[in-house]
Order: sequence, then C-alpha cells, then structure tokens
Amino acid sequence: MKEIEDKVYNFKTKNKEGFIHKEIEELLKDYPNINMEKFNEALFGNTCMIIDGDLVQYHCDIYKALICGIKNRSLYGSELD
Repeated sequence: MKEIEDKVYNFKTKNKEGFIHKEIEELLKDYPNINMEKFNEALFGNTCMIIDGDLVQYHCDIYKALICGIKNRSLYGSELD
C-alpha cells in the first residue's frame, strides 16, 4: 500500500491541505476497478474544509478511502478520525 500512499501524498493538488473533487476524479482514473460504494462510504462524515468555495478532502482521508475501495471493505474502527 506504500505505492498508493506515495501517489496520494505526492499528487499535485491545488491546495496543500488536500483534494478538490476534480482532483479526486483524476486520481480515481488510475483505479478503474475500485469499488466506488466502499470509497464513498469511507468518506462519509469525514472532516473536510472549504477553501475558495471548493470542498477539500484531506490526503489521509483520500488514502483511507482508496484502500477501502481497492480492498472492497469498510473503514476499520481504528481508522476513524
């Protein structure tokens, strides 16, 4: 999973804090077989912010959501923030 972590944390984002929707869509192109239901479920209710009118998702949350989508699983209790 180090490869995924590196990709997420080194992805060129508009905001240093994290990903806007357009960037998430771009990142997801590299994972055509991802379970989007599990990806979205992992992001539900997470902490995020608004910058310049854009919803920004933290890198750590996108990483965890990718792992859940790729492994077809829900977040573990220990992964909640």
